[in-house]
Amino acid sequence: MEIASPTPTAVRGHPLQANLWRALLLLSAAVIAVPILVIVASLLGPYSAAWGHLIDTVLADYVINSLLLMLGVGSGTLLLGVSAAWLTAMCEFPGRRFFSWALLLPMAIPAYIIAYTYTGMLDYAGPLQTLLRDSFGWGFGEYWFPQIRSLGGAICMLSLVLYPYVYLLVRVAFLEQSTAVLEASRNLGKTPWQTLFLVALPMARPAIAAGVSLALMETLADYGTVAYFGVSAFTTGIFRTWYGLGELQTAAQLAAFLLLFVFTLFILEKRSRARLRFHKSSARSFPARIPLRGWRAAASFSVALGILSAGFLLPAAQLGVWAAGNYAGVLDQAFLRLVGNSFLLAAIASLCCLLLALLLGYGRRLYPGRAETIATRVAGMGYAVPGTVIAVGVLIPFAWIDNSIDSWLRQQFGVSSGLLLSGTLAALVFAYVVRFLAVSLQTVEAGLARIRPGIDESARSLGHSPMSVLRRIHLPMLRGSLLTALLLVFVDVLKELPTTLILRPFNFNTLAVRAHELASDERLADAALPALAIVLIGLLPVILMNRSMPREQEHA
Repeated sequence: MEIASPTPTAVRGHPLQANLWRALLLLSAAVIAVPILVIVASLLGPYSAAWGHLIDTVLADYVINSLLLMLGVGSGTLLLGVSAAWLTAMCEFPGRRFFSWALLLPMAIPAYIIAYTYTGMLDYAGPLQTLLRDSFGWGFGEYWFPQIRSLGGAICMLSLVLYPYVYLLVRVAFLEQSTAVLEASRNLGKTPWQTLFLVALPMARPAIAAGVSLALMETLADYGTVAYFGVSAFTTGIFRTWYGLGELQTAAQLAAFLLLFVFTLFILEKRSRARLRFHKSSARSFPARIPLRGWRAAASFSVALGILSAGFLLPAAQLGVWAAGNYAGVLDQAFLRLVGNSFLLAAIASLCCLLLALLLGYGRRLYPGRAETIATRVAGMGYAVPGTVIAVGVLIPFAWIDNSIDSWLRQQFGVSSGLLLSGTLAALVFAYVVRFLAVSLQTVEAGLARIRPGIDESARSLGHSPMSVLRRIHLPMLRGSLLTALLLVFVDVLKELPTTLILRPFNFNTLAVRAHELASDERLADAALPALAIVLIGLLPVILMNRSMPREQEHA
């Protein structure tokens, strides 16, 4: 979502200072864009013989499964998100106020963690199938049970944790719809269902398209779920090509094709709304909620509780049970080291993202030219790019720099420098910054947009430099936005799996990586404690989002 920046009067000052701001802004954006440009440029490079093997064996599976994942998750998030948004925004039933914020809780659980949890609950040795066999005396092969480790299982897991993207945006859209239009539909004899499909949904189409697009981008970026369920998708294919075939260039080209999927999705979403015009009502009143009684109220409560239970309550409870029964063997010095590593990485990356977001956002406010605007938007592209793609895009230039330095030192001095950048925390933090800078940038720009340009002009007229205005005026006013940006990136980094798996230093683990390793070894109970720690920390931005929702929308 792009934030319209205010346009203050041209900044007067020393030309050298203005050029320095612009140079820093453009240079930062260029460096951030390098991994993506490297991946795109790989399409122009030579194609190895490994491509013949991929085309003959698995490439079709990557394409078909990725498309099926997008279709399934798009349908699932649309159904769950819109249904939950309509019930909590436009209907009145027991528990509505609780569900209005509680339905955001699945955002705290990464998809790969919910996949581990449901596998433990629904697999052959899990409690549900064990109960069925004990109750009915069934043996192996004597009954049918849906296979959780499948493409359908991956679609269900991703839908359960990604529907809040649709729910959050569509609920706000429903609440902001014109009172007159909705009440006119009811006065013309339309039922609540007819009003939903004929009036409310068409008016909420921009929010629906935006929410589903975000969910689909997260689907294409997922690695942990599809890898654990054995689904051949582009993200798993990149890992297999790199680690299995030893083909980094081919893995980069495969990542470029995945990037084309993402950009195509982005363009289609934009064009789907290009010819449409939507106008938000300025009225302060809200349409009266539809009172539900009897079986309708019970059904609405059951639907909301079922969505919440499937997406958060059941997996969180199962993780709690596992963690309580296995903490003695897991909660040790090694676990504390995992927590320290995770917090260290998240703190460094979130601080770097915040500083860069301030540089880009404030620089664009000072000099809102075309070049600066394009540079800022390019720097914020990373959030739409899967972590696997960014990791490959970071490793290629870093490895080239390492090899070039090592070759020069060998020729000139006969010594080897080894790996200076590749496989270090610096490479990993840089990848995090590329991936999550957009989160900080949008939050900082939103905060800057709320500061009137006249404040800048008054401060400049009193002789303050741009840095002085930022330090003495903007930073105190942006305190809430800066804290939000820091927290959102911190939690995103903590949950990130594929980037960390690829770029982490040797023998360096995080909570996400350790949970993935233990689950891959079928030690699901042992994986519960690091997974539960990620979930509990992931609740922080959910609480923050709930508190940031305008209270005037909670109408009676």
